[in-house]
Amino acid sequence: MITTLAFANYRSLRDLRLSVGRLTVITGANGTGKSNVYRALKLLVDAANGELARSLAREGGMPSAMWAGEESRRTRAKVDESQRLGIGFGDGLIAYQLRLGYAGPGNGAFSLDPEVKVETIRTLEKPKVNLLERHLASAVLRDYEGHPVTFGVTLDMYESVLSQLAEPHRYPVLSLLRERLRRWRFYHQIRTDSDSPVRALQIATRTPVLAHDGHDLAPALQTIRENGDGPGLADAIADAFDGARVSCEGNRGRFALRFHAKGVSRPLDAAELSDGTLRYLALLAALRSPRPPELFVLNEPETSLHPSLLAPLARQIIEAAKQSQVIVVSHAAPLVDAVAATRDAVRIELVKEEGATQVAGQERLDEPPWKWMS
Repeated sequence: MITTLAFANYRSLRDLRLSVGRLTVITGANGTGKSNVYRALKLLVDAANGELARSLAREGGMPSAMWAGEESRRTRAKVDESQRLGIGFGDGLIAYQLRLGYAGPGNGAFSLDPEVKVETIRTLEKPKVNLLERHLASAVLRDYEGHPVTFGVTLDMYESVLSQLAEPHRYPVLSLLRERLRRWRFYHQIRTDSDSPVRALQIATRTPVLAHDGHDLAPALQTIRENGDGPGLADAIADAFDGARVSCEGNRGRFALRFHAKGVSRPLDAAELSDGTLRYLALLAALRSPRPPELFVLNEPETSLHPSLLAPLARQIIEAAKQSQVIVVSHAAPLVDAVAATRDAVRIELVKEEGATQVAGQERLDEPPWKWMS
């Protein structure tokens, strides 16, 4: 289980360190940096998938991602070590960090791409050992016997080493970390407009993990019914929608979602359902997956939901935390309060001071220990 998250110079996350638990809810007013925490964590998964440069490009490249506070007003070429963008996490056994900076001269038309300056994996138990130490295009890492090996091929400067070394028999720690990150799941504002794939007929294939955009909602629900906790799913739907139930009708290899509401003479199909109803069903499909991940991260799951659905949603999040670590980013007070009231839940309220995101009431000595390696 992850215990520490660390961010440096990413958007408003100038220097932020968080202690997280099995169930963590992150809240705060609009503009305090909640979504930046979500985005930064998602970057780690993109790095493991070889999508780091593309992911940053979608948000405007390094100039848009970097902290832009008062003390960082200098030319890009002169940004010093303290201005590197950093994302890291620790779980009590190991700590991983990725530090990015601007590319040097000669990067041609791809000047917005990041350059990986430092990437490390180190053990946290004594004796502390560096399992990976990468600086720019070269890396030293431990093989399966624990011996340090200098990687002989020049690494791509704009991507993580996690996506470039796929030799589990030689570098098992690296392989395990890469697969671990790839299994993290992120859900944020699933599209429910009239053209959304959530409302269309969907391919009828076994789907133990809901896609991040929810395009396979119907088969995901049917998979839970047949291969997961079907009765639990039925109870959750009835709990949220006054005794309603959902079915998936198959026709020529396609599934159609049907919503059976009390007092309605015919089932409603997905095209007729409200945005909130569809989003809630998608959240249920994600949280009740028969293949639970190590980590769920939900960003503003309350979007489009009627206030009456927040208490049932909180119960589903709490239930999911029995099998997975869950981080919820939300500013819906009823949802935040219900989740945070759970025993051992961690509540983090973010505020912004002088443009930088901070934890409300947290002093420097209260922060979890973290040392950025340069």
